[in-house]
Amino acid sequence: MTEFVHRVGLGFLAEPWITRIIIILAVTAAANLLAEFLLRHVRRVTVRTVTVWDDALVGCASRPMLVVIWLIGLSLAVDILRRHVDEPFLEYVVPLRNIGIVICLAWFLLRFIGRVSENIVAARLVRGDEIDRTTVDALSKLGRLVVVVSALLLCLQTLGVSIAGVLTLGGIGGIAVGFAAKDLLANFFGGLTIYLDRPFSVGEWIRSPDKAIEGTVEYISWRHTRVRAFNKNPIYVPNALFTTIVVENPSRMTNRRIREVIGVRYDDLPKVAAIVSDIRAMLQAHPDIDNAQTLIVNFTAFAASSLDILIYTFTRTTVWTEYHMVKQDVLLEIADIVARHGAQIAFPTQTLHVDLEPPPPDVARA
Repeated sequence: MTEFVHRVGLGFLAEPWITRIIIILAVTAAANLLAEFLLRHVRRVTVRTVTVWDDALVGCASRPMLVVIWLIGLSLAVDILRRHVDEPFLEYVVPLRNIGIVICLAWFLLRFIGRVSENIVAARLVRGDEIDRTTVDALSKLGRLVVVVSALLLCLQTLGVSIAGVLTLGGIGGIAVGFAAKDLLANFFGGLTIYLDRPFSVGEWIRSPDKAIEGTVEYISWRHTRVRAFNKNPIYVPNALFTTIVVENPSRMTNRRIREVIGVRYDDLPKVAAIVSDIRAMLQAHPDIDNAQTLIVNFTAFAASSLDILIYTFTRTTVWTEYHMVKQDVLLEIADIVARHGAQIAFPTQTLHVDLEPPPPDVARA
């Protein structure tokens, strides 16, 4: 019995088509090893280049390319097997191979888009150049969406599904979906508006006088924007809201404003003109005050308990902590100027006049 099985097995292996299958598998394995070796060598070369495209191309193409080599080799071997073995499931090998190649291509493109966006941001940061993360992120997401939709349509066409029918059905169904998901679509177009108009970007400080929204933008998606409040709580804002509210972007301010009203006593009225002049000269000479902007130092009002002097100027820095250091220095300088002139900063007071003369006789009798 053993001898019979041995003879049958040797006879089976002696078939020419079996030999071709073995040769195809061996060539596929060799091609896979050769491609892996070449990709490893090319990767060492691309690491030394400055451009960000070759690194992403080689790094993202390695795995999908190896899978495609095996798909082609196995499909050729199965095609030979299908001619000599009557198995119905082997008829689906070619469509599955085509779908596999489409998936590998989509896999490569998705990885390539993500890697290129990361490399662009990293290269700009190394050089110290400005980079708009919001635009890079938007283009990356849009490219990935196009790849996924295109791959899905190609897979359906490979399976024999009419793309024209799918698109027609999608157009009819899109009307119903539009009514059912109008809020989702509003958020999508709100996100598109943010990406196109760029009223703010990731990392910027925004606030809205219409809503209780203030913080740093952390993430912008097609549905919502995540804002990290200054108490470290996350705020998830639907993108549609940004099309109807006023949004301030303090991160893009050019200067920070100092606006203070300093009051001195009424007894110091003769000294007000000199105090105003010295304060203006101090601000004009201050290294952290931007003299190219509006600078106002004037006596403005006879208030209830003080003579009010308006100080209106702008700092060079926009950093919050540095601004307060500059403002502190300016206020202390103003206090020193007032003291040097022998004046005093006023505080709310009331004067009570007491009449010590005796009342008339009729009032005293009453």
